[in-house]
Amino acid sequence: MFTNPGDDQIRQILMQSKTIAIVGLSDKPHRDSYMVAQYMIDNGYKIIPVNPRAKEVLNQKAYTSLLEVPGKIDIVNVFRRSDLVLPVVEEALTKKPGTIWLQLGIENEECAKLAALQGIAMIMDKCIKVEHQRLIKNGQ
Repeated sequence: MFTNPGDDQIRQILMQSKTIAIVGLSDKPHRDSYMVAQYMIDNGYKIIPVNPRAKEVLNQKAYTSLLEVPGKIDIVNVFRRSDLVLPVVEEALTKKPGTIWLQLGIENEECAKLAALQGIAMIMDKCIKVEHQRLIKNGQ
């Protein structure tokens, strides 16, 4: 059974990471993914939108898949239903990110096992914005 990393490790991940690819990032300002991305940009992170239906989100070029994203990705943050996340995680593993982060309400044990086999940290069922506010902004 998967267990998320503790607060100290999540804090370290957030402090050491600079680039976040967000899979499922919407170009609609009222969507959670957009609000999370805007918050992370406002807090100094580089955001890479991954959305096959968008050309640009938050003034950043959008990519149709993780495979198209050039350069290093520190965190792959996923806004996809749990039953659709396996192919996304398989793509993410080819990019060798430091962390794969499944947003609040998203869990997949098979994905966690695949990440662990490659030594990649996995966080599931947590909002990156909420965790950043709690652990970095508020310093708890």
